Amino acid sequence: MTPRRSLRPLLSLLVLTMPLAAVGHVVPEAALRAGGPTSAPQSDLPEIDAQELLRDLEILAHDSMEGRRPGTPGIERARSFILASLDERGVQPLHGQRFQSFDFQNRRDGQDYVGHNLLGWFQGTEHPDRYIVLTAHYDHLGVVGDRIYNGADDNASGVVVLLAAARHFAANPPSHSVVLAFLDAEEMGLQGARAFVDDAPIPLERIVMNVNLDMVSRSEAGEIYAAGTHHYPFLLGLVEEVAEASRIAVLTGHDSPDLPPGQDWTMASDHAPFHQQGIPFIYFGVEDHPGYHDPSDTFENITPAFFVESARSILHFVTLADREGQMILERSGRQMAEPVGGGR
Repeated sequence: MTPRRSLRPLLSLLVLTMPLAAVGHVVPEAALRAGGPTSAPQSDLPEIDAQELLRDLEILAHDSMEGRRPGTPGIERARSFILASLDERGVQPLHGQRFQSFDFQNRRDGQDYVGHNLLGWFQGTEHPDRYIVLTAHYDHLGVVGDRIYNGADDNASGVVVLLAAARHFAANPPSHSVVLAFLDAEEMGLQGARAFVDDAPIPLERIVMNVNLDMVSRSEAGEIYAAGTHHYPFLLGLVEEVAEASRIAVLTGHDSPDLPPGQDWTMASDHAPFHQQGIPFIYFGVEDHPGYHDPSDTFENITPAFFVESARSILHFVTLADREGQMILERSGRQMAEPVGGGR
């Protein structure tokens, strides 16, 4: 998170050579903190493969990824892993486009970089020309001195929840088209999100909303925030529905301009460029913890049981947004007719 405060052989090599403590990891029921009523049966909620989720996170936050700084071999390995995972889960390129490359200059070091967003989608069964865009940045801070900033929570966690969403929608096609956008260079100024919006691979006016994930795996308190309802209050009911069914605390807040400095997350991550275009968003993230932008942000320090339930709650929200897409469009004042002649 920005301070707010061949592919298959590579995947096989990563799996064979790194310690995979997450494989076989049992998520104890007792470790799941109560976050409010659980009126909805868990069987009615989206299924999450806990072992796959944790395995994917351990791979993406492994030392071999070298902190995933843009322009390094480490982030190339991360891209290879994400691409192999998308292929394995049957995610199609977005209208034939898997890569969205862009040039930018990092203001901190004055260097020029080439970033690469990775794109996939599931075409909607009822509204193929209306899009829910899920975003998560896969870059982090890299190696500073001799210390690796692995970025397990920030933001390998959001990336692997998008991969879990891919698994879900491959088996449960959505009504609206769902775009998976793995964004580059967030830590260098939201560059990937800005490139997505500035050179949009889909019409911005046909985006129902953005759901952004950034730091969703680590909370000893068992709390995750769904920020954005201050700006888009018509989304509050969906967040409350998720909270009622979740075994963690799904909270609102961190999205109003009257908060103390650093506490308003409206412009703090990749949802910001969407918001600037008037596109509704919900941003899922935890509050800062001792591992924030620190070498201790490692797989070993996430909260596994919380992460599994966090992923389930986020995916639950996406399914509700898919169900209520027409309401979101109407309440946001962005009502759209279906285009004549089919999809783009």
